[in-house]
Amino acid sequence: MTERPIPEDEQESAFTAEPGTTVLVQEPAGDAFHGNADLAPTTPEQRRWGLKDIAALWVSMSACIPTYMLASSLIAEGMNWWQAVVTIFLGNTIVLIPMVLNAHAGTRYGIPFPIYCRASFGILGANVPALLRALVACGWFGIQTWIGGAAIYKILAIYVPAWEALPNLGGLGINAAQLACFLAFWGVNIVVIYLGIESIRFLLNIKAPLLIALGLALLAWAYVQADGLGPMLDQPSQFDPGGPRAGGFWAFFFPALTGMIGFWATLSLNIPDFTRYARSQRDQVLGQALGLPTTMALYSFIGVAVTSATIPIYGEAVWDPVDLLAKFRNPLVLSVAMIALCLATLATNIAANVVGPANDFSHLWPRRISFRTGGLITGILGILIQPWKLIADPSGYIFKWLVAYSALLGAVGGVLIADYYLIRRMRLDLGALYRPAGPYWYAGGFHPWAMIALAVGIAPCVPGFLGTIGAMAVAPTWMAMYNYAWFISFALSAVSYPLLMKLPGPGRAVESAPSGHPESAAVISR
Repeated sequence: MTERPIPEDEQESAFTAEPGTTVLVQEPAGDAFHGNADLAPTTPEQRRWGLKDIAALWVSMSACIPTYMLASSLIAEGMNWWQAVVTIFLGNTIVLIPMVLNAHAGTRYGIPFPIYCRASFGILGANVPALLRALVACGWFGIQTWIGGAAIYKILAIYVPAWEALPNLGGLGINAAQLACFLAFWGVNIVVIYLGIESIRFLLNIKAPLLIALGLALLAWAYVQADGLGPMLDQPSQFDPGGPRAGGFWAFFFPALTGMIGFWATLSLNIPDFTRYARSQRDQVLGQALGLPTTMALYSFIGVAVTSATIPIYGEAVWDPVDLLAKFRNPLVLSVAMIALCLATLATNIAANVVGPANDFSHLWPRRISFRTGGLITGILGILIQPWKLIADPSGYIFKWLVAYSALLGAVGGVLIADYYLIRRMRLDLGALYRPAGPYWYAGGFHPWAMIALAVGIAPCVPGFLGTIGAMAVAPTWMAMYNYAWFISFALSAVSYPLLMKLPGPGRAVESAPSGHPESAAVISR
């Protein structure tokens, strides 16, 4: 048994007695500990993420190719540039609320997302929201890895034009050079995963200032070359009086806002995977508030402004930054562009699409699957889905399936937040989260009320979801409801869960450990 001092941020948590006391940490025997070293609460030495690191996390994840192009769909549907940017800013400000609320438990108790889910869903039931989250991330991991590999291929093909003439490999639909670039970029992702969370923090802190500087440099280049920022910034909204869609702004705005919320809805759930390394609640709250909505708005504006400038420069709007950079012929510019694009995609991919599912898969079988093994499973699934085929029809998969599916996860957030804040008042029995026979075991490891509340939140959105992905024809009412899927699923689950907890059943036996309770001094494997 070893002793360690409680860091300042842990001193406020429910399992501590007095500031400055120590928590006894011991290696449990047999089945007394349901977890592994990667899922165990973070130690004081691991809590190295300050405000700058949390802000860099969001600057790095937000400064990416999809964000650059995010406003394009809004403008194509009729918004002017500032309406599109404001919609993006508002959506990310709204999703910041559940983000910060779910992040609190990670910082207070040092626990990752799957362990956080145990309090509400049960020791085994936590696998349900964890795997729902992981499936989305695996899809995005494959797509982002393909985007990174395609950027390498497109720029290197300028130097090796013969690549463009290579025949496609049988059954794959891509040529050998494209496959090699994809696998090379995939390998870099796997290496970073193997090096662990500190290498990810290092990568994020490099990418954040570099990508902001390069984005602003691209904006300055566009301004100089086009002698201004082009006609797109002067383009009126189609919703203005006399416009082709006059009077239809609000009917389009709310579904668009839901889509912007869905962009980071999955991260709003598993954010404890990162904030467990934060030094304080202040650092995680301010870091996220400063990093997320501001960077999303800034980078989407850069995308709009630079694309607008490409109209007078090239005679057409070039939305894809890879296509734009491929038009340059200066070797130095191309080299910097390739490094920047790869770094941008790599950092976003690792942080947004690997850390979460790696912990989720580890939670599925903690004695056999580590964080690294979970990351490798994510990587293998990313290859097996053949993302180049999926991205060939982005409207059919990325927007109709992954984004639509992400919106349904609002129900998971509703249960988590209602349980942590309304039922437990932010007080968890940390040791019991790792004990199969403890109060969070509920009924065979599953909490029935949480499962029912999850179903209540998802059910009204399922018809619209099936209609959105084209699985079946549904009534317009269901489709209209689905425009607000994230709000509906979140609200219904958040309301139904506390009501269900008032009923007799396994949930009634669970009470938060009182402050200073001897049982709440956690027995944790290191």
